[in-house]
Amino acid sequence: MKSWAGVFAVSLFLSFPLIAQQRGGTDSGQHGAAPATQRSGAPQHTAAPRNLNPPVGGGHIPAHGPAPSHTVAKPITNGAPPKTARVPDQPGHPSAPHVDANTDRWVGHDGGKNNPVYHLDHPWEHGHFPGEIGPSHVYRLGGGAPDRFIFDNFYFSVATADIDDCSDWIWDSDDIVLYADPDDPGWYLAYNVRLGTYVHVEFLGPV
Repeated sequence: MKSWAGVFAVSLFLSFPLIAQQRGGTDSGQHGAAPATQRSGAPQHTAAPRNLNPPVGGGHIPAHGPAPSHTVAKPITNGAPPKTARVPDQPGHPSAPHVDANTDRWVGHDGGKNNPVYHLDHPWEHGHFPGEIGPSHVYRLGGGAPDRFIFDNFYFSVATADIDDCSDWIWDSDDIVLYADPDDPGWYLAYNVRLGTYVHVEFLGPV
């Protein structure tokens, strides 16, 4: 009898750690991390994704050009139009005319129809550009300078009033997209895909 009592006592003593471990596991399941099956069904709270797209440029291509203006541009008085300092329309935007990548709004294209700054005595003097216009085609600049640059074997020139707005363009490697200018006869709008800025350009003909 004593030997059986001893065996029973030893067995009971050895079972205490196992019971405590099982109870600890149950407690951790209730008060600690939930079991995997519970976590998969519970709503997950994750941080809101960051907007990695810049507000202007960064590869964005506008889906359309600017809408036609409903106003007529003011005439120039007392010689050349005065130079006005441009201010960015909102933080993160350039001071040069540009396209808002979130709304496709053509910021700065608000001078009205037949802006005298872009008046040409002979609009389309060299004909119309025979290539594609709009977001379906991207052109790679092939060299030159604002007064005469080339891409796809055609020459163009930036309007004198817009030269300061393309001082940071890379004329032998930047990608551009051409859009029609609905307000100023004889001009296209060249949009820089990298920077998101644009300038008025005139077609000068083939190479």
